[in-house]
Amino acid sequence: MKTQLKYPREFSFEFFPPKTEEATENLRRTLIKLAPLKPRFCSVTFGAGGSTREKTFETALEIQQTTGIECAPHLSCIASTRRSIREILEAYRSHGIRHIVALRGDMPSGMLSAGEFRHANELVEFIRSETGSHFHIEVACYPEVHPQAASAESDLKNFKRKVDAGADSAITQYFYNPEAYFRFVDDCERLGIDIPIVPGIMPITNHSQLVRFSDLCGADIPRWIRKRLEAFGDDRKAIRAFGLEVVTELCRRLLEQGAPGLHFYTLNRAEACLEVWKALGLEPA
Repeated sequence: MKTQLKYPREFSFEFFPPKTEEATENLRRTLIKLAPLKPRFCSVTFGAGGSTREKTFETALEIQQTTGIECAPHLSCIASTRRSIREILEAYRSHGIRHIVALRGDMPSGMLSAGEFRHANELVEFIRSETGSHFHIEVACYPEVHPQAASAESDLKNFKRKVDAGADSAITQYFYNPEAYFRFVDDCERLGIDIPIVPGIMPITNHSQLVRFSDLCGADIPRWIRKRLEAFGDDRKAIRAFGLEVVTELCRRLLEQGAPGLHFYTLNRAEACLEVWKALGLEPA
């Protein structure tokens, strides 16, 4: 994993657009707690087909304007047209957004056609053709293999297409097996992929929620972790303490062995991320 050592270490947080006024206030309280850590950027998730696109835009602007932290809205190409993506890019550019997370996205239920873009590499290529180097483009990658990929090798080649199309850096799906990340980075180096690959980190605070998320996205929960979580039953305090121990050790090992930072999936809550940050002894950037 030699090439990852040359990149500066950076930290970031992911949020989702709130749907209610109460959720909006909760996100604002979360930002107040996390902003002092001075992350490199904050990302904001995106709903396909217009379900949360407007809220993504509003949330990204509020975060950037109120905290001064660079914001990176997600941009999904599924169910989109070149015209609609062009309009979104222009809106972001006109409001001072210079960072985007470019994704394929999930196919909405009942939709037979993906639209004018089929894959994320096509979106990355389009963003570059329309805006040149204005945007720093993040893409996704999967150390444990995308759940819809035909094979690990084909998944790697798909990732390389995104990099070759113009991606600047990548954020991984979350994982709990560090060896999967190290092997993935080594495989990327073998293919000549030379961009920062930042591990995505999901704090463990809720057993059933974690299982549901992991089953949907294909992230593996190692058997020993599953069994420990099952044994805790409804003891949320024990789950949280165990989760802090597991995730802190994962992060420590990743950083010690050269990962170029960490990207925390916050679920719009600050406490678990703050606990990991403190346990790692990290300082604000």
